[in-house]
This record gives sequence, structure tokens and C-alpha cells, in this order.
Amino acid sequence: MLTDAVVMDGLGDVDVLRYRRTEIREPASGEVVLRVLATAVNHLDLELRSGASRMPLTFPHVLGREVVGEIIELGQDVTGWAVGDRVVVLPNTPCGTCLECTTGRSNLCLRGFMPGITGWGGYAAHMTVSARGLLRAPDVDPVLAAATPISFGTAWRMLYSIANLVPGETVVVAGAAGGLGHAVVQVARFGGARVIGLVSSPAKTDFVLACGASAVLDTTDEHWPDQVRELTDGCGADVVVEHIGGTVFEQALTSLARSGRMVVGGGHGGEHPRFDVIEAFRNEYRVFGSRSQQPHEVARVLQLLADGHIRPAVDDVLPVAEAARAHELIAARGVRGKLVLTP
Repeated sequence: MLTDAVVMDGLGDVDVLRYRRTEIREPASGEVVLRVLATAVNHLDLELRSGASRMPLTFPHVLGREVVGEIIELGQDVTGWAVGDRVVVLPNTPCGTCLECTTGRSNLCLRGFMPGITGWGGYAAHMTVSARGLLRAPDVDPVLAAATPISFGTAWRMLYSIANLVPGETVVVAGAAGGLGHAVVQVARFGGARVIGLVSSPAKTDFVLACGASAVLDTTDEHWPDQVRELTDGCGADVVVEHIGGTVFEQALTSLARSGRMVVGGGHGGEHPRFDVIEAFRNEYRVFGSRSQQPHEVARVLQLLADGHIRPAVDDVLPVAEAARAHELIAARGVRGKLVLTP
């Protein structure tokens, strides 16, 4: 089947993203063909394109991790789905049989399918995908649904599955105006937490406050950890959600309360920050890594979206042919919330 897609033939700058007519696979047993309705762009897409992610890709390749589509063709042995169904593609479809999957850690599965990484993603008008990796789309704008699974699913995992957030605690959110950051703000507020957002520019303050933060601090002021303590009567943050790395990670550690928890989910601002071991053990800081999200966590935030408890902020919707421009906008750090591509 022929379709239009943004295809990469190798790693590099944005000029490797080339919009052209190409052929997609016919559906094998257990697979479906989707007409793509919307695909969100993530910072990981930029790292995959450039090679910074250190994840191997097979070329030619099509990016796109968060996809909403409509089923237009069923392969053999597909049950529970029909042509015309609107679906959300899981960013991570676990294999279901490995040790990680059978011990409740399916987000760590290394054998599963990840659209835009282990196979072609949603920077296209159509895609072929396993029916095992589908959730029913909520009855909302496909653009909003596409902007939900990774950012909000990861936010839910960080806050509740890992940090065990409880109502009344204080959460500091790094990069609070970005795709993941603004999701963490909303999901933390849904759970009754007090949220302090961190931004790299005062121009982003009003946006983060509108997402639900009670205070916003500028990380270009090196004294922001002291300001966190002032806002918490000298105690510090119960939870810090950190996905920037570099000096932000180093400073965020000092903003924690005794026995505070830091959940780390990225490091594009510096992958090798300094870590003060003495302060860590004297204060019993707990530092956790967070990798992606599990299917039930994605399903949970899609339900929150359907019920009106969360709403992804979509900075702009661009034609998929302008994927390179979307990457440039994200790299320039001017995007509030998410960018979404449509065919």
C-alpha cells in the first residue's frame, strides 16, 4: 500500500526528514492498518533523528511515538476490533512473555514494539501496527488524544507508581512548561498535591500557573532551591520530577526535604551531573529512574482525559510534511506543552 510519510534514510539534522510517497507493509496476522489522524512530537524524536538517543534504528525509518488513528483494514486473526474504530497506539507494546513482563515491569520489556523506534511510527498518513498495541480512543479531539499517552502516562507512572505521591505533598516539576512537565503539573494537582513549577524563562510562568502550579521559579536564578525551601517553611520538596539533567539535577537534589524522592526521566540538558553522595545518605534522599509507562497507566490517563480531569496543552498543530519545522521549534525550547502533526 502506498502512503505519504516523513522518511529518514539515515541519522542527522532536520534535513534527513523527507516527506515522500512510500510503501507500507500489508497487515500480517494480528495486525491492522490505520489511517493516521494525529501524531504528537516528542523530544525523544529529536534524539532518535540525530542519534543522541543511542537507540538503533533500521533505515528507511519513520518516526512518531504517539499516534491516534482509525482502522481501515484488518489482518487475519484480529478480534475485538472493526474497520472504523478509532484507536490510540501504545507507545510501548510489551511482549508479554519475558521476565520483566511476567513480573509486573512491562515498561522495561526489551522485546516489545515501540512505534517510531523498533518499527515505523506515525509521521505518515497510514501505518501498520499490531492489534495488541491498541487502546480504544476516548471521544475527544484526536489531537488531544495523541498528546496524552507518553507525557501524561509517564507523569502518572512517576508520581504514583514510583513516588507514591499522597495528597498534600509538595511536588517540584522541572521543565514545567514542556510536554512532560505540564503533564506532571496537571496529574500532581489531580492527586491533591501542591506544585512548584520550574521554568527557564519568566515568559513561561503564566502558562505553568494556568496548568495548576501554585508557584513558578526561574532556574536561571541559581538560588531557586532556597526559594523552594522558603515556599515550604524550610522543609523542601517531598517529590521532585526531574528530566533535564545537568545543573538542574544537581540543584534539584538540594531542594529535597529529608527523605524526599526524586524521580528522573531524562537528561538532555546534561547526562552526567555531579551527585553528592554525602548529602544523599545523610538526608536519606531517594532517587528513582522512570522509563516510559505501562499500558494500564496509559489507559488511566486516557480516562482522565475523557472525564475532563486533564487537558494536554497543544502549542500548535502542523501538517506532517512540516515535521522538520516541528523539530526545530522544539529544539529552540519555545514550545509550551506539545506539538502535534496531522496528515
